[in-house]
Amino acid sequence: MKSIADPTALEHLIERLNGLDPDTPRTWGTLSAGEMLCHLGDATASVLQRGTTESTDPSPTATPRHPVLRWIALRSPLPWPQGLKTPASVDPHSGGTKTGDFEADRERAVAGLRTFAAAPASSLAASHGAFGSMTMRDWHRWAYRHTDHHLRQFGV
Repeated sequence: MKSIADPTALEHLIERLNGLDPDTPRTWGTLSAGEMLCHLGDATASVLQRGTTESTDPSPTATPRHPVLRWIALRSPLPWPQGLKTPASVDPHSGGTKTGDFEADRERAVAGLRTFAAAPASSLAASHGAFGSMTMRDWHRWAYRHTDHHLRQFGV
């Protein structure tokens, strides 16, 4: 299974991110290429920030935790569904980072993946809002699948 823990898989994701330009059309969803980069940057930063706080889940009862869903999302070869609701804090249409300079947004997304891949387990959040408890291996797989999901959104 591909994961950002594998330097080859990480570099391939980065190559694909570098294949985007501001005018790359989406094949589904509502995000522009720049908004997607901001979303990816916010998502990785969120997991890293939550790993350094006492509470690793800002609303532990807001979203049910599904270990079976975690297994399917992280371990099965099934593509992630399109159109899932994005938390406001990482949604550029809501409370997430708004697009600015496309290259700076891309650099932030790439730097976030590299930082995430090199981070010690203690700096990662202990749980995911929908999946529940997450190991470092789970988070590395999630980062790969999440980034791949959005790159597929743009056909790269």
